[in-house]
Amino acid sequence: MMKTLLFASLLLSLVGACATDDDQAIDSTQEAVTASGNGCAQVLIITARASTESPGEGTTASLVSAIVNASRQTVARASVSYPATLSNYASSSAQGVSALKSQLTAAVQNCPSQKIVLAGYSQGAHVILDVLGGGGGGSLGATTDPIAASIASHVVAAVSFGDPRHVTGQSFDLGTSNHDGLFPRSQAQLKVLKGFASKIHAWCDSSDEFCDSGSSLNVHLTYLNRYQSAAQQFVIGLIGG
Repeated sequence: MMKTLLFASLLLSLVGACATDDDQAIDSTQEAVTASGNGCAQVLIITARASTESPGEGTTASLVSAIVNASRQTVARASVSYPATLSNYASSSAQGVSALKSQLTAAVQNCPSQKIVLAGYSQGAHVILDVLGGGGGGSLGATTDPIAASIASHVVAAVSFGDPRHVTGQSFDLGTSNHDGLFPRSQAQLKVLKGFASKIHAWCDSSDEFCDSGSSLNVHLTYLNRYQSAAQQFVIGLIGG
C-alpha cells in the first residue's frame, strides 16, 4: 500500500507540474465573473483539488470554466485551502473537510440566496462528499458529523471523480466500477448521502487505483477526458442554466 501511494504521489506531482498557470492562479479566494447588485454571484462553484496538486482548482479547472461559460447566470469560483497530501492522507483529508465546512458556512452567511456547486477530484472528491455525508472512521481516524442541514441545503449540485471512499451500488454512482475504494464509507455515512442523491453525480471507473481498488493510475487521472461534458450538463441543469 505505501509503495503504491508513494508511486502515485510521484506521478501525480508530475501531472500537477504540467498544469497551466491559469489553473494554479485560482486560490481559495472567491472570484466572481460578474457579481449581482448585492455583491453576490448567483452561483458559487467550490472545488477541492486532487492529492499533490498545486493550490487552486487543479484538474477540475477546465470543468469549472466550461460551466461558467455555459451558464446564463453570474458565477463565482473558489477552491478549498487544504494540504492535499498523500503522505499524511488521513490528516490532510480531515483538514480539507474542516476547511470546506467553514468555507461553506461563510458563503451561506454572506450570500444566503446563492446556489452552491461542489466539485472534487480524488482526495478532493473524498472531501466534498465527507462534508455532506460525514467523514472519518477506520484508518481515517475519528468520525466527523456532516455539515448542518441548514448549510447543506444551499448545495444544489456536487460532482466527484475518483473518490477513494467510493462504495458500489449507490444511486448516485456513475462509471464502470464494480469494487469499493480504498476507504469505503460506512453505512451510516451512505445513508446521509442518499438524502442528496438527486444532487450528486459520482464517477468511478473500473481499474481505478483509488476508487475501485484497481491497478490503473491512468484511469484515475483521466476522468474529465471521459465525463467533463456530462458533468457540465448535470450542473447546468441543476443550477437552472
